[in-house]
Amino acid sequence: MIRVMVVDDHPMWRTGVARDLAEAGYDVVATTGEGRQAVRIAGATRPDVVVLDLQLPDVSGVEVIHGLRAALPEVRVLMLSASGEQQSVLDAVKAGATGYLVKSAAPDEFLAAVARTAAGEAVFTPGLAGLVLGEYRRLAAAPEPARDAPALTERETEVLRLVAKGLSYKQIAERLGVSHRTVQNHVQNTLGKLQLHNRVELTRYAIEQGLD
Repeated sequence: MIRVMVVDDHPMWRTGVARDLAEAGYDVVATTGEGRQAVRIAGATRPDVVVLDLQLPDVSGVEVIHGLRAALPEVRVLMLSASGEQQSVLDAVKAGATGYLVKSAAPDEFLAAVARTAAGEAVFTPGLAGLVLGEYRRLAAAPEPARDAPALTERETEVLRLVAKGLSYKQIAERLGVSHRTVQNHVQNTLGKLQLHNRVELTRYAIEQGLD
């Protein structure tokens, strides 16, 4: 079972999200309405996915992402926020969020997003994916110290090129005729070789190398 923690300062919303997750077969290991407490609880409960609100009473969602990533480097963070403002989205993704949904998303869309987030896919409310990809390209245009490019296999390079085009893992698997798990493994191997941490950094690297 996928282990999920829900972090939202609105009790009714938090309870409703937790109930929907549990009814869908997820293991809801914790819920909380405070950011600092979320980081402490995550260290003890070790969720696979954290569903996180952007606006919290004690610290910002971005600060919570940094704390979660420091405590649990493998954790996936899905933002679920009322705000769809561009800067909010970009700040969350740069901090390490795997995906970003606005709270107007339908329940089935949300539950599917949690499953995709657990699988390591980047999930965004329609219209936001293009925004994030555009930011990847802007960042890639910024000068950065040169570094020797590690040797990637032909298939890893092919997967990297498709990641840079903004394709989901499922779309990449269908295009290459391989399983979703195989695509995940290629991405994880590539992240390790390049000493990168998430899809944001991976996409920036790909664009820098002209693979888009």
